[in-house]
Amino acid sequence: MPRTPTTLLSPADQERRRALRRMKAVALGALIFMALAFVTAFALQQRVEWLAYVRAAAEGGMVGALADWFAVTALFRHPLGIPIPHTAIIPTRKDEIGRTLGEFVETNFLEASVVRTKLSSTPIAQRAGEWLKQPAHAERVGSEGATIATAVLNALSDDDVQGLITDLAREHLVAPEWGTPAGVWLERIVQADAHHGAVDLAVDSIATWLDANAVAFSGLISRRLPSWVPKLAHRFVDDTAYNEAVRFIRAVQSDPRHPARLAIDGYLARLADNLQHDPATRAKLENAKATLFDSPRVGALAAEAWNTAKNGLLTALADPQSGLRRRMAQALQEVGERLTTDAALQHRVDTWVSDAAVFVVDRYRHDIASIITDTVERWDPAETTEKIELMVGRDLQYIRLNGTVVGALAGLAIFTIAHALIPGV
Repeated sequence: MPRTPTTLLSPADQERRRALRRMKAVALGALIFMALAFVTAFALQQRVEWLAYVRAAAEGGMVGALADWFAVTALFRHPLGIPIPHTAIIPTRKDEIGRTLGEFVETNFLEASVVRTKLSSTPIAQRAGEWLKQPAHAERVGSEGATIATAVLNALSDDDVQGLITDLAREHLVAPEWGTPAGVWLERIVQADAHHGAVDLAVDSIATWLDANAVAFSGLISRRLPSWVPKLAHRFVDDTAYNEAVRFIRAVQSDPRHPARLAIDGYLARLADNLQHDPATRAKLENAKATLFDSPRVGALAAEAWNTAKNGLLTALADPQSGLRRRMAQALQEVGERLTTDAALQHRVDTWVSDAAVFVVDRYRHDIASIITDTVERWDPAETTEKIELMVGRDLQYIRLNGTVVGALAGLAIFTIAHALIPGV
């Protein structure tokens, strides 16, 4: 069923329609009053001389009322349904009116100097900060941001995201050569003795394990001895191996210049040099890297990591009491506080907003103004006529009423002047 303008009226438009009908009735009532006054005065003016003045006033009032009725009606429709030229202006010239209105807005409102002048006189950052520092407002912004983020996360395809992560990993991790950068990095670490902490940690961990796992050495070496060796010798060999291992680790722990430590330093230095200058070493590293990233297990871990992160974010975003949501609200309040107290920040934000608005206006002013033109073009002529008439029609009815009064006064003035200046009238 096609829509009619009546079915589209909002409660406010319905109230405007009632007000318009009342004013039309008032204007029509004034015309009828003038017509009755004219008929009465015209019929009785021979017997009551002063009624000639009433007749002249009523006659002028009718002419003024009818002329203004025609003018007002011609804006919206053909008077009495007669297609008189230059009537029904709004429905017949709807598109041209829309284009003219769009050009007017584009020329007079969407102009860089106008926008910059308005924004420069408005403390945007300060007002935004005063609003944002209120806890309820910060929570509201955080809630809206959480809703948007949730919608974005739900809209993302897991396969597409995982594919993107894979492509980024290959572009930024797998494709670049690791050998030379890793060698430079390792060389700097060795030169700065920054690896000693890791060596100490490893030695301490081994010492702790040895202290707690002496039993693990039982049979470690003795099971490889000939069967004819006495059992007592087996135990002696295992205990000796354990004690030597503990003594060795204790020596490494206590001596910063222990040969084992020096051997590790030398190995790391050689490795750093080989990574930078030995093609074979670099090739081994690249092969190991490719094997690692091509492993299905690594791909599965990446997918699992994304799913875990996504589900965690969705859960946190959905819970108003989650740490993420509370931190968002707190951060927004802190931003609001800074915007209200930091003059330098206020200036930067106001300048950024002004520059951004001017850029948008300069670049897209025609596209913005075309919203008006395109919208008016899509309107049905009858709907457009009704919309405009409801907005301004009540005021136009005052023109009819004023025309009646002015016409009556003009008619009375003209008759009085003529009666005074022309004898016998």
